[in-house]
Amino acid sequence: MQRIKINPRNNWQKAVEGLGFGFHTTNNPYWDESAYYSFEMDEILAIEKATAELWTMCLDAVQHVMDEGLYDKFAIPEWIIPYIERTWTEDHPAIYGRFDLCYKNGQIKLLEFNADTPTSLFEAGIVQWFWLQDFDKTQDQFNSVHEKLIDYWKYLKAYLNPGPLHFTCLKETLEDLTNAEYMRDCAIQAGLQTKLVFVDDIGWDSNANAFVDMENEPIKNIFKLYPWEWLLSDDFGKKILEDRNRAFWIEPAWKMILSNKAILPILWELYPAHPYLLPAYFEGDKLTNYVKKPILSREGANINIVRNNDLLQHTEGSYGKEGFIFQELFELPDFAGVYPVLGSWVIGQEPAGMGIREADSLITSNTSRFVPHLIVQ
Repeated sequence: MQRIKINPRNNWQKAVEGLGFGFHTTNNPYWDESAYYSFEMDEILAIEKATAELWTMCLDAVQHVMDEGLYDKFAIPEWIIPYIERTWTEDHPAIYGRFDLCYKNGQIKLLEFNADTPTSLFEAGIVQWFWLQDFDKTQDQFNSVHEKLIDYWKYLKAYLNPGPLHFTCLKETLEDLTNAEYMRDCAIQAGLQTKLVFVDDIGWDSNANAFVDMENEPIKNIFKLYPWEWLLSDDFGKKILEDRNRAFWIEPAWKMILSNKAILPILWELYPAHPYLLPAYFEGDKLTNYVKKPILSREGANINIVRNNDLLQHTEGSYGKEGFIFQELFELPDFAGVYPVLGSWVIGQEPAGMGIREADSLITSNTSRFVPHLIVQ
């Protein structure tokens, strides 16, 4: 793995906007093609192997949490537990997730699993692929995101209730809308009938006991780019248990277990000393070099990095009331002051590609940049 500095394409903004990528820049470029990361094929195969194995381990961990009734460690409300277990036993469909990995000195370590509402899907599947076509189309990329999304929507079609597949996210965020619309486009290419309805516009028909869209059409299948914990914190979310249509929510409720950082100590307990895992605990007195993470948080908020029991880095935020976990510190590789995290995608049941975000510190946040990659042929 190497970081190579290059000159960005002339008018790269116009090129990415032509793909529908409207949030490429905030105060600074989010999409950053002033560099790329190059990999040897054996490195990519190692990342792919780790992704597949971690996915299998995560599925086993879900079953373990249910068998042992460990929901209190995840701050999951009791009223939703029967529904979570029903979505698991009835095999409600899931489609994707993103493992955040540290890759350094030949070692691959799981930092966390974004299993419910992962973003950067569009950048990983589309934007960096078209960058490669302009930069050097003789090279390859770890990227079958687009093809696997279409194929898996075709596969999931048999699981869905009759009727359209709705897609939803918040109105105010262009990033979420772009990712949701990209996912929707893949479903359309798979032959599914789809509709967009914003979370804010989902209604409840009290006569029919069912969710409806803006045209009062029943919602029987719905892909949401909206976290489960936010749904559950709203009284409106409790209607899920009353829903006469028993709509399929994608990602399904059992993903609440995997999108919660409490899964990290559970994995470590199940697979102690596994080479892809870092020691992780619910207690803070077992490590001297560690990262303290809220079990529910986003974009690197409320993180403490501690080295030799001294606070090394810290971020502010509004998370933490549900509790924390403590994960052994495994510092990201340092490429002259920038620190990359690999986001390795699993689509359906298979590894599907990779996106890289880099920060100017050891904590990857919402200001971190997306940098493309290629495989040296």
